[in-house]
Amino acid sequence: METVIEFLQPLFGNVANLSDFKLIIMWVIGGILIYLAVKKDMEPTLLLPMGFGAILVNLPMSGVVNQIYDGVEEIGVIDLLFNSGISNELFPLLLFIGIGAMIDFGPLLSNPKLMLFGAAAQFGIFFTLSMAALFGFDLKDAASIAIIGAADGPTSIFVANYFESNYLGAIIVAAYSYMALVPIVQPPVIKLLTTKKERLIRMPYEQKEVSKLTRILFPIFVSIITGIVAPRAVALIGFLMFGNLIRECGVLNSLSETAQKVLANLITLLLGITIAARMQAEAFLNPQTLLILALGLIAFIFDTAGGVIFAKFLNLFLKKKINPMIGASGISAFPMSARVVHKMGLAEDKQNFLLMHSIGVNVSGQIASVIAGGLILNLIAR
Repeated sequence: METVIEFLQPLFGNVANLSDFKLIIMWVIGGILIYLAVKKDMEPTLLLPMGFGAILVNLPMSGVVNQIYDGVEEIGVIDLLFNSGISNELFPLLLFIGIGAMIDFGPLLSNPKLMLFGAAAQFGIFFTLSMAALFGFDLKDAASIAIIGAADGPTSIFVANYFESNYLGAIIVAAYSYMALVPIVQPPVIKLLTTKKERLIRMPYEQKEVSKLTRILFPIFVSIITGIVAPRAVALIGFLMFGNLIRECGVLNSLSETAQKVLANLITLLLGITIAARMQAEAFLNPQTLLILALGLIAFIFDTAGGVIFAKFLNLFLKKKINPMIGASGISAFPMSARVVHKMGLAEDKQNFLLMHSIGVNVSGQIASVIAGGLILNLIAR
């Protein structure tokens, strides 16, 4: 074995790092992320670059991260991207323009009461904040961990980076992983909280025409109201609504297409590989990371449960019942959560089309999660 290490030493330059089992674990984690992206088609534009980046930053004496050679610090390209795109929140905000351009608020504007489900589905964020604090995390770290429950990667990055969390890498990996795992995590929770009779409730969709003026004014008014209620969320909600305004104004169609496809995909790729800067073995592999993943899952589950339970509560007073499953779409994972609920509805009854209702709840969850993040930024001093 010593002979092998001596042979490899000139190639890798640092035998101690080569023999460090933590590096191998990170290579395996990177490989798993790539496998999920390629084989399981789980958020491939994000998980594939994230997995590959995790391997790159954990190669011995890797030049992609900052290293000191002969007493001189050499800047690594991934650290450079991190400082240029994440530490100043640039990448998450640019991504929000693309997301905003993708969102059609028509179903929500046709039925504004769906916004209530988006608000109810943020329960898990505040519940997990308390739990994380009880587990000994600093309040700022606890707040950053809690946002994972919204399944909203850009907001998680924004909040964790704003608070300069020590666990940025684990938080981001958890947030985007649970986004990808929506089809796996949500159905069991929904089924546990609902009866078959409730899942069979039909909700015919009544198409209501939403005027162009309403579609244009909506992102403007949401930005203004958010600025009054949660000023710290203005950057997030503002860029999201700006993207939607580009979509709805009708005079920037080519830019809207670019934002939805080129900008969103390019930023997601850069974001994925840049996140790896905080996935180096020494900082990533510790008990806190596992605890963060567990707390993130709890937040995700309770956010899902919050929306479902709120719908069941409303049904106690409504003559025209709501299918409680649509409440689960109140998380920010758009449009994955809406599709999951729609498929579950069809599995129970092939004539039960819940897509438009769940889409309306899903886009309201996108807004609500950003506002929740802004409220946390306002409530907790930096």
